[in-house]
Amino acid sequence: MTTTSAPVDSRRLLGPVPDVPLPHLDAPQLIALVEEAGLTGRGGAGFPTARKLTSVAGHSPVVVGNAMEGEPLSAKDAVLLTHAPGLVVDGLSLVGAAVRARRIVLAIGPRIPTDRVRAAARGTRVEVEQHEGGFVAGQESALVNLLDGRPGVPSDPLVPVYRKGVGGRPTLVLNAETLAQVALLARYGAGWFRALGTPSDPGTFLATLSATSPATMRTPGVVEVPRGTPLRVVLDAAGTDLSRVRAVLVGGYHGAWVPPAELDVLITRDDLARFGASPGAGILQALDRDTCPLEHAATVATYLARHSARQCGPCVNGLPRLADGLRRLAVPGVDAGVAAEVDRVRQLVRGRGACAHPDGTARFVASTLQVFADHVEQHLEGDCDAGTR
Repeated sequence: MTTTSAPVDSRRLLGPVPDVPLPHLDAPQLIALVEEAGLTGRGGAGFPTARKLTSVAGHSPVVVGNAMEGEPLSAKDAVLLTHAPGLVVDGLSLVGAAVRARRIVLAIGPRIPTDRVRAAARGTRVEVEQHEGGFVAGQESALVNLLDGRPGVPSDPLVPVYRKGVGGRPTLVLNAETLAQVALLARYGAGWFRALGTPSDPGTFLATLSATSPATMRTPGVVEVPRGTPLRVVLDAAGTDLSRVRAVLVGGYHGAWVPPAELDVLITRDDLARFGASPGAGILQALDRDTCPLEHAATVATYLARHSARQCGPCVNGLPRLADGLRRLAVPGVDAGVAAEVDRVRQLVRGRGACAHPDGTARFVASTLQVFADHVEQHLEGDCDAGTR
């Protein structure tokens, strides 16, 4: 992945190391600052950071920085921890001190080098741990299990980690990028943070851009852009040939497709909601016109089925059936009943899983069937226009 920075303030995430000392803030001060800034999590769910801080304040929690980055299309945590590991360590240290943490851990996935991170953490209370983990290992309760020496799969959703997490203690889990944003917020203030983005979705975020064909995108990689930037502008910044784009996957393998006629959509939670998408972890993948969308979707669904927690019926039975149905649908001349069966299974797994993995997979499949409905019809008629211009 190449790394570029968007035309934003040089004190942002991928800019130079801040020259302003990190202040000390107590829990009420930090919560008020983060709430005023409107910072939301940059790890996927977009949960308000102030609410997460409030949930553990006064309980001497364990504070965990989440850099597992199990999503195959994401590289933002790796880039951040390579170019600015001190920001993440600063954010963790600041949060840990504010909430009087018993323990402070930065959990790093297997794809991220640790040398610079360990150097940045030297002399601080931050413990750097690298763990193996698959797609679901970055989920909060799965990460707690990993840190406690158990398999990295999600636990009972009725027992949130802010009540019982690492070592049985209340636990706060924040994404690496969120922590870097906190470190900058503490230095420069809520007004500086809100100078970019939109009133309801302020600040910047790191986006990982890729394409299914090298011919579609000249400079794939990680860029920092303000929330509220049109999708088209971000794609242009990566040198994307928009004439080759069939659709854009927003949010990764648990995300949804934005069709080419809608590329002026703003990258905010509210604007992407009508597509069933959200900024999520900042993943944007352009689907090339030479790539069959159903074949690509089948590959994604197969991956998701293989990387499930395998703890409930939807994961054990439903996701493999979804993947199998999409593989059959990807073959031109398929029986018309296959599309209906894929949609039926999608609805069956939704809302019935022990974690959010089946729901995320169902969302991706639903978006595929909707955005590429014409392509489904092509396959039912024995045709496929992928590779034809």
